[in-house]
Amino acid sequence: MKRDGPAPAPFAVTGADDLDVWDEKSNILVVDDLPEKLLVFGTVLEDLGQNLVFVNSGSDALREVLNREFAVILLDVNMPDIDGFETAALIRKYKRSAHTPIIFITAYADEIQTAKGYSLGAVDYILSPVVPDVLRSKVKVFVDLHQMQRRVRRQADERVALVAAETARLQAEENDRRSKFLSHASRVLSGSLDVTIGTQLLLELVVPGLASFALLQLMEDGSPLSQVTVGAPGADQLVAVVKTPHGRLPAAMQEALEEAALQKQRVVLSQNHLRRMSSESFGLSGPMLLRSAVAVPLLIGERVLGVLVVGTQQPDSVKAVRDWAALEELASRAAIAFENAHLYRSLQAEIIERRTAEAELQEANQRKDEFLAMLSHELRNPLAPIRNALEVIRRIAPPDPKFTWAGDVMDRQVRHLTRLVEELLDVARISQGKIQLNRESVDLAAVIAQSVETAQPFIDARGHTLTVKLPETPVRLQGDFARLAQVVSNLLHNAAKYSEDGGRIQVELAAQDGEAQIVVRDNGIGIEPALLPRMFDLFAQGTRSLDRMQGGLGVGLTLARRLVELHGGRVEAKSDGPKQGAEFLVTIPCVSVVGHEPQPADAFRTSRPAMGRRILIVDDNQDAAESVAQYLQLEGHEVKTVGDGMQALTCAPVFAPQIVVLDIGLPVLDGYEVAKRMRMLPATKDALLVALTGYGQKEDQQRARDAGFDKHFVKPTDPRLLVELISQWPARPPVAAQDETATAESNGR
Repeated sequence: MKRDGPAPAPFAVTGADDLDVWDEKSNILVVDDLPEKLLVFGTVLEDLGQNLVFVNSGSDALREVLNREFAVILLDVNMPDIDGFETAALIRKYKRSAHTPIIFITAYADEIQTAKGYSLGAVDYILSPVVPDVLRSKVKVFVDLHQMQRRVRRQADERVALVAAETARLQAEENDRRSKFLSHASRVLSGSLDVTIGTQLLLELVVPGLASFALLQLMEDGSPLSQVTVGAPGADQLVAVVKTPHGRLPAAMQEALEEAALQKQRVVLSQNHLRRMSSESFGLSGPMLLRSAVAVPLLIGERVLGVLVVGTQQPDSVKAVRDWAALEELASRAAIAFENAHLYRSLQAEIIERRTAEAELQEANQRKDEFLAMLSHELRNPLAPIRNALEVIRRIAPPDPKFTWAGDVMDRQVRHLTRLVEELLDVARISQGKIQLNRESVDLAAVIAQSVETAQPFIDARGHTLTVKLPETPVRLQGDFARLAQVVSNLLHNAAKYSEDGGRIQVELAAQDGEAQIVVRDNGIGIEPALLPRMFDLFAQGTRSLDRMQGGLGVGLTLARRLVELHGGRVEAKSDGPKQGAEFLVTIPCVSVVGHEPQPADAFRTSRPAMGRRILIVDDNQDAAESVAQYLQLEGHEVKTVGDGMQALTCAPVFAPQIVVLDIGLPVLDGYEVAKRMRMLPATKDALLVALTGYGQKEDQQRARDAGFDKHFVKPTDPRLLVELISQWPARPPVAAQDETATAESNGR
C-alpha cells in the first residue's frame, strides 16, 4: 500500500518499482489537520490495499485533486485555513473531481450543516470518532465502484479500439460516439446510489437517444420483482410503472425476459411477437410500431440483477446491430451501478440496525440507573427504624456483655448496609448527571486523615497494618472534600477487604507537575490479569470463593473512578497477578501552596439536652416514627406521632410542638407543603422544623430550606445527632401556642 502526504511515521512512500501496482489501485484522499486522526484513518483503511494520500489542509487537497483522480475523498469539516465546505466547493469546480464522492468527517452535524454538505455534493456524513468497520465499508463501496468503472472504461476503450481498427472511418466515428455515450452513461449511473433513481436514469439514457422504447425488470435472488418500469418518448410518458403479478405484460415479452435471465445472454424478440404488442400492454398511450427489440441481462459475474429490453422502429439493420452491442455495454455498466446501490442500501440498513441496537442499549442502561436509584432510596426507609430501634435497645438494655456484643454486631452491619446503599445511590446519581461537586479549597492531607478515620475500624478488625506517608508541603486543590474522602475511603476498604488478615496497607500522597497523586497499595490477593482491564466497571468482581468472605457489590471502585473523573482526574489499577497485591493510583490536577489551614465548621457540641420539649414526629412509616419517638422519650421529651400531613396540621395547634420531625415523602400532602403551612400557624411558626427523609440531593436540601425547614437529615440518621440538635436549639416557649392550646381545651376540642 502506498501512502502520500504529511502523515506520521511509519508511513512509507513507494518507489518507482511500484508504478505498475500503483496503476492497478485506486487513490483515496484523506484530508485532516490533525496527524493523530490521519494515523487512525490510515490504520482503518490500510486493509483495503489501495493508495492512501494524506494531506492536512484544504489547499493541499486541491493540489492533489489537480494531479490525480480519486475514488473517494474523506474530508474533515473543521480545518484552519479553509474549512471542509469551502474545500468541497472548490473541488467540485474542477472537471476531474466534479463527480468524485466526498464523505465529510465531523464531530457534530446538525440538520443545517448536513444540508449544506449534501448541497456541495457530499454522499455521506461520518461522525467522529469513527467506527472502523463502518468507515471501511463505506469507503470500500466507492473504491469498488471506481475500480469497476475504470475496468469498464478500459474494456470499452479496448472494444472501441478493436472496432476502429477493423472498420472504416465512419465506423470509427460511430464507435467514438458510442464510447462517449457510455462514458457519459457511467458518470450518470454512478451519480446515484438509489435504485429507483438509477432505474429512471437508465431509461432516460436509452430513450430517445438510443431507442424509442425501453423496459426494465429488476430481479432479486434470481426471482423477478413484480414491478416493471417502462420508458417511451413523449411528455409524461418517459417512465411508466407496470405491475406484473397477474401477467399484464404480453406473453412474448415475458418469455423473452425469462429466457435472457436464464441464458445470461442477449435474446432477440421475433417479428411476430412484436406485431402483437400494443402500447396499452405497457401502460402507455399512442401507437407502438416496434420493428426490432432485444432483451439484455444485467450481469454481475453469474448473478442476474435484471433484464433490459430495448426496441426501435428500425429494422434489424447494421446500425441496429451496432446499437445492440453498445446496449450490452450499457447493461454491464448499469449492473455495476445497481450492485453498488444494493451494497449501499445494505450498508445503510446495517447502520440503522446498529443505531437501533445502540439506542436500545442506552435505554436499557437508563432503566438500570433508574432502578438503582429507586432501589437505593427504598432501602433507606427500613434502615432508619432499624437503626433507631437499635439505639433504643442500647439505652434500656441491662449491662450484660451479650447485649453489648449483639448491639455492636447489629450496629456494624447496619452501617455496612447503609454504606452499600449509599454507594448504589451515588453511582445512579452520577450516571444520571445529578451529582454536583461542592468545590472549595481542600487539603488532601486532611482528606486522607478523614478517610483513614472512616476506614480504621474495618482495617483494625482484620488486623492490618496501615502506613500513611505525606509530603512536608500541603497539597491543595479545588474539590469536594466529602467526595474526595469517599474516594480514598473506598480504596482503603477495598485494600482491607481483599487482603488476608494481618496484611500491610500503604497510603502515599505526592504532588508533581501540577498533579496530585494518591497511592493506595496492599499486599493482598492481587488482581487477575483478565479482570484488570474492567476493574472499574459496575458490578465487576474477581473470582468469588464459596464463603463469599469479601462481600460487596462491585460498586465501590466504580464510584471512586467516577468521582475522580468529576474532579478532572483519573484512577488506575495495577497488579502483578494473584497473590501479588494491588496498587491504585489516583491522579488529580492540583495547586501546591502553603497557606492557612481552613478551619472546619464545629460539629454539634454535646450539651445537656433541654428536658421537656414537645416534639411532633410526622412519618407514614410507622416503625420509623415509633423508633424515633421511643428514643426521644428516653431523653425525657414529650413526643407525639402522626402518619400524614393533614393529621400533623390538625394536631399542631393543639399540641403546639416546639420541634417537628417531618418526613418529605408523605401521602396527600408532601413534607414541603406541610412545612410551608406550619410556618403560617401561630403554634409552629417559630418551631424547629427538621426534615428526616430519604431525599438527600443538594436540590432536595435547597427545596427544604425554601419550604421553611431549619435542618435536613438523610435516612438512616443516627438519632444521637437529632438529640444534639434539639439540645442546642434555644428554648422559646410558644406563648401564642399555649394560649391557643388553652382555648382549645376550654372549648372541648
